[in-house]
Amino acid sequence: MTDEQPNNPLHGITLERVVTELSEHYGWAGLAQRVNINCFKNEPSVKSSLKFLRRTPWARAEVEALYVDTFS
Repeated sequence: MTDEQPNNPLHGITLERVVTELSEHYGWAGLAQRVNINCFKNEPSVKSSLKFLRRTPWARAEVEALYVDTFS
């Protein structure tokens, strides 16, 4: 078996990198406008965002989709 995933644009990219790059690109306020979740609105940080996104699949999917749309 091979570990490659040629059709997955997020292969090898950590969730921490996704959140960090999006927050640097848009800023927390801009990110909150694009993905309407409280962890980007109220005292945002990478650590609190990661904790929320790892427990909330729908929010993680929205953030990952924004990352792919922004950086692809």
